[in-house]
Amino acid sequence: MAAFADATEVYEYLGGVFRRGMEDADLVAKLQPSGVVLRITYTQPDAVLTVDMPNSAIYEGAGEGPAPNVELFMTADMGNRFWLGKVVLPMAMAKGQVRAKGPVPKLLKMLPLAKPLFGPYREHLTAAGRTDLLNA
Repeated sequence: MAAFADATEVYEYLGGVFRRGMEDADLVAKLQPSGVVLRITYTQPDAVLTVDMPNSAIYEGAGEGPAPNVELFMTADMGNRFWLGKVVLPMAMAKGQVRAKGPVPKLLKMLPLAKPLFGPYREHLTAAGRTDLLNA
């Protein structure tokens, strides 16, 4: 059974971690020059997030936001596990658990910037009473 009941939960929790990141001025200052517009297409349940790093904007839904230059495809469970710090993205890509399109090295170079968001993601799950997601 999927960890998230529907796309609304995916946007609440997985989208929420990106929204929190965009509230951090230091992180935004590091992301903006990257030029990366990341689209993540989740399955189980289906949801699409587009993170426009140059403009510090997040869009929910297929077809929303600017055209991406990097795309990731994964289950929402895999996204949850990533934000819990339980997935090494390059390894998941090598195993076919995550598919990618575009200049992936550019995205991988930015991965260390995600680590400070692992704690706030866990806190959000706990505060929302979704401790079941912590054991994914």
